[in-house]
Amino acid sequence: MDQKNLLLAIILSAIIMVGFQWYNASQRPPKVEETIAQKSNTNLPSLPKSPDPANKQNVIGTPSSSNVPGMSVPIPGINSVTAEAEALKKALTATPRLKIESKRVTGSISLVGARIDDLTLTNYRETIQPESKNISLLLPYGSTKPYYADFGWVSGDTQVPNANTVWKSDNQTLTPRTPVKLTWQNPDGVKFIQEISLDANFMFTINQRVENNGTKSATVYPFGRLSRTGTPEITDFYILHEGMLGIFDDVLKEIDYDEIQEDKLIQKKSKGGWIGITDKYWLTALIPDQNSNIDTRFSDQIQKGMDNYQVDFRSDAQIISPGTAAQANSKLFAGAKEAQLILDYRDQLNISRFDLAIDWGWFEFLTKPIFFALVYFTNYLGNMGLSILLLTILIKLAFFPLANKSYRAMGKMKLLQPQMVKIRERFKDDKAKMNQEVMQLYKREKANPAAGCLPILPQIPVFFALYKVVFVTIELRHAPFYGWIKDLSAADPMTPFNLFGLINWTPPEIMAIGIWPIIMGVTMYIQQKLNPPPPDPMQAKIFMFLPIMFTFMLARFPAGLVIYWAWNNALSVLQQYIIMRKAGAPIGNPKKS
Repeated sequence: MDQKNLLLAIILSAIIMVGFQWYNASQRPPKVEETIAQKSNTNLPSLPKSPDPANKQNVIGTPSSSNVPGMSVPIPGINSVTAEAEALKKALTATPRLKIESKRVTGSISLVGARIDDLTLTNYRETIQPESKNISLLLPYGSTKPYYADFGWVSGDTQVPNANTVWKSDNQTLTPRTPVKLTWQNPDGVKFIQEISLDANFMFTINQRVENNGTKSATVYPFGRLSRTGTPEITDFYILHEGMLGIFDDVLKEIDYDEIQEDKLIQKKSKGGWIGITDKYWLTALIPDQNSNIDTRFSDQIQKGMDNYQVDFRSDAQIISPGTAAQANSKLFAGAKEAQLILDYRDQLNISRFDLAIDWGWFEFLTKPIFFALVYFTNYLGNMGLSILLLTILIKLAFFPLANKSYRAMGKMKLLQPQMVKIRERFKDDKAKMNQEVMQLYKREKANPAAGCLPILPQIPVFFALYKVVFVTIELRHAPFYGWIKDLSAADPMTPFNLFGLINWTPPEIMAIGIWPIIMGVTMYIQQKLNPPPPDPMQAKIFMFLPIMFTFMLARFPAGLVIYWAWNNALSVLQQYIIMRKAGAPIGNPKKS
């Protein structure tokens, strides 16, 4: 009967293991890593009800939040990489442009519509290969999957610049040292000015100014907008939000792509705050004046068979009398979600809860300290993997008293194993009596069988917090360890099932078990051998199967997390071995006597 139960337990465990592997594989991102506006065949996002750029007339919008000006995006679904490259090249040469040049970003701004629509991150590549392409964050109108930002005005009583307006620029290149000024004047003598500057990283500042040189008053509403065509390939994992988000009166609101596809339009009011579109590692965010009242929208429209997502805000009306001027200041963040940089922007620019642009998760009180500890250690050690090893040691030291108490209790349980074996043999036909005698033994010897679980419980939130850090922070992306681990945020690529890459064969997902998961499984097995076995022989056999099961389950987890687990197990084995030797407890399972 025991053998049948054991077989059934193994089968059920195997089903759970395979199911977990399948689910875990389905939740992981594609092999070509995150680029905003990626080259995918899926439909992506853009904007709301907006005038068609084919209409060459200037647009006078109404001052309602549902009429932020813009353009439709009639983009056919071009699938080939060559066609995409040709479309991009054509789009970049179709309009007059001014360059963007800095150490961290390059690109251009279209003078037609004053769109910031061409931005490449010079410090980040699509893969770990040094020759891979840099991340293209923003893409121009006319490419296959446009993704851009623009700022402007809506008005009910004067002509305002629109998507087809050709702006004049006082400079041909935007750099951190040289801002640019764009100007356009309507027939009524109202002059519109956009002064755009860029800092040393990813923050654009847009100063919108209106000068009324005419003879009648003008009422304008400044706005900012992000437009994205098509739905990007996302990780689609429950611990990470990708899509639209914003801070409204210091409260975070997250909107998934499927949510906005269903609702079509979500409107909110706020004072200050910010709104944007986030990917796993990249962010575009509109940041209005933090003291201004804004109307915001998140919307989705289907145009030419593709989702067109738009995020926009509109500030309060500005009434500009003849001979006067008014201005509005906004910012655009477009770049990598580097944690320290995000925090610096929050503090230095007083951007409400800008730190929540990074999805720290439920255990934020643990996730943030763990992350910044790793960064701090890396500044000295030079390797994020070594920082994980050092952090593990510090965590073990923090739980040292609790672990010591637990391991002493387990050592005592080990010493009691011969007596427990005799009790089980004596009362093997009377389970109730056997349990009674065992409990009396525990009480007489002052042993606590539950004490072995104590050091595990507080480590569970630590494990999940570290998982969050490895999974979502860009500082761990493409961070190498030693040997074959070139990316701590990706699974261990080395597996014995293809002779460590010597055979040109990719094993199926269930067999893609790396070296570090195997090391982790071995350390877990050794640790389990040091623990007293469960009283029930069947439970003991199932417990011995757990290291194999966990090896398969963690095989596709980020390598940094598996290294942490393996190193933590090794330290636990060493600590437990020393304590048990001092207590005189037998090492390994005692034999029956």
